[in-house]
Amino acid sequence: MTGALFSAPFPIVHILSFLLVGLFLATPVAAEDASTSYLSQLLQQARRDQLADARDWHLLLHYRANLFGGYTSEQDDPGFFLAPDGKTDPQAELDATLRQFFSSDLVGRSKQPAQCAFVARYAWLTERLNVDPTRLSPMGCARFERWIEEFHARSITLVFPSAFMNNPASMFGHTLLRVDQEGQTPQTRILAYTINYAADVPPEEGLAYPVRGIFGSYRGYFSTIPYYLKVQEYRDIENRDIWEYRLNFDERQIRRLLMHAWELGNASFDYFFFKENCSYHLLSLLEYADPSLHLTDQFLFWTVPADTVRLLAAQPGLVSDIAFRPSRVTLIRRKRELLSESEQGLVKRLVRDASASQSEEVRALPLPRQAFVLDVASDYVRYTGERDEDLAVVSRERNRQILTARSLLRIPSKDLTILPFAMQPELGHKTSRVTVGGGWRNDDTFEELSVRAGYHDLLDPEPGYTPNAQIELGSISLRHYNRADQTRIERATLVNVLSLSPIDNLFYAPSWKLNVGMQTITHRGCRLCSNGLFNGGIGAATETHLLRREVWFAFAEVEGNYSRAYEERHRVGGGASVGLYADLAERWRLLASTSYLRYALGDRSDDVRWSVGQRYTLAQNWALRLEYSHRDDDNDVLFTVQAFF
Repeated sequence: MTGALFSAPFPIVHILSFLLVGLFLATPVAAEDASTSYLSQLLQQARRDQLADARDWHLLLHYRANLFGGYTSEQDDPGFFLAPDGKTDPQAELDATLRQFFSSDLVGRSKQPAQCAFVARYAWLTERLNVDPTRLSPMGCARFERWIEEFHARSITLVFPSAFMNNPASMFGHTLLRVDQEGQTPQTRILAYTINYAADVPPEEGLAYPVRGIFGSYRGYFSTIPYYLKVQEYRDIENRDIWEYRLNFDERQIRRLLMHAWELGNASFDYFFFKENCSYHLLSLLEYADPSLHLTDQFLFWTVPADTVRLLAAQPGLVSDIAFRPSRVTLIRRKRELLSESEQGLVKRLVRDASASQSEEVRALPLPRQAFVLDVASDYVRYTGERDEDLAVVSRERNRQILTARSLLRIPSKDLTILPFAMQPELGHKTSRVTVGGGWRNDDTFEELSVRAGYHDLLDPEPGYTPNAQIELGSISLRHYNRADQTRIERATLVNVLSLSPIDNLFYAPSWKLNVGMQTITHRGCRLCSNGLFNGGIGAATETHLLRREVWFAFAEVEGNYSRAYEERHRVGGGASVGLYADLAERWRLLASTSYLRYALGDRSDDVRWSVGQRYTLAQNWALRLEYSHRDDDNDVLFTVQAFF
């Protein structure tokens, strides 16, 4: 029997074949069982350690606590979540994430395996769970490694371009992050990359942007853009000063930030102009880099870029260095201050006729002064060419002639320290304001309480804010009249914007204003009546230095009113206003204006108004005001104490 068995080759071959096939089939089954077993072990460990409740996990998924319990992620892209209910269930999302790490399926908008699409989640979970790489094999993420290697990151800088009044998207400033390389200088940092969050806004949206942005009608995305392109946009085209704040992040924190920034390439948020805007989501990125920072918690209803800068500057040891990049207009104006009156005339002549660079008037100047005059003229010609496409070709030719004359002098330009006209934003007052005061109106006295959501008006302390600009949003004033024993809404402002652009021999830009809200008026037989208001105007301004600094302005304007005080409930008309504000001392400012408007539609009437107000600054966030206003036979005097918060 035994001999017969070994002497029969056919049955033995079959037996060996079955054994080999069985072994081959059992290997992937065993591996699959091992993976399932290890996944189950990790899921149990994660639940035991309550990782779904960890701050890092909530930061990675952008969870916020709901008012009545539970969580909801501020992230609005379904591709960001690996569980169907991941937006509202941190535990379900953590479980689904761990499962997906064992799979090579492509996920997210970037269409990569989960380990590569969500590198920050993978790094954090493998560290917290002490994952065995032999049981959960790391996948090669070549796209991510190439991306992060291009940064050569050694430090992170928060960049704040100041407010730009002629673009609704930029009226409150902007923030972005710059990723700096080792060995960069202030000059070469312009070649670094930035991490920017912004709304995807179609061209030519104009005033529709803030309206749609209020209600989250745009999608917001993170992007990586070379810094020199942002500098060109902000500093050279929009003429916005730029402040740069170097952050004290170590190598590990920088890598955490970049890993999460990579993940957010799979993300989009509903962009809300006042809350979830450019600054808010950058703060959440900084929080993951350093979870000890609690930044977004400080902004419940609105997020103003200047307030985020102020918050970061207040964190102990976070900001290591502050740098200033002047706009082209700031650069030209500061240089012009160093020119004599005759040299200013030469600059004006050069920008109109570049051949004047060969004139006797220019050649008669000492060589250093010739060089300086030509430098200023070149700066201005480049400025006009970048702002006006119709002048671009002519400006390039003029600048070529000026630079040719400049090169013949063969002396270097003098190094200048360019000081800003507006101080850095963290030195300014906070953007919300509460006001308490009292006064007299005609034959009655009153007490008044006002609250303003934001942001700044001409009589507010100016340090840290764009000079000659006013933006008031969401303010309301309650007033109690003592003799009449009446409490009423005295004023309410939806938006009140004023932009003054002083005209001089080089710069010509219109001033403009817009005011929408309501006020209390006395008109004919109506003693205290609510009056809806829409006012807009276009005008001009100029600046003098008779005392310290004065800005004079004039507007042609139109106005519409709606009130039961009018015979036809409404009136529409136009007229003009003039005024000035003057800095009488470092802490003391005066604002005065007068206007005449005639209404031709609806209630046919006219208004003569004037007002005088003055502010004295007590401290960065405290001020006193005394204001007088006159309208027809209506006189109002108000004294207030103001606190900014």
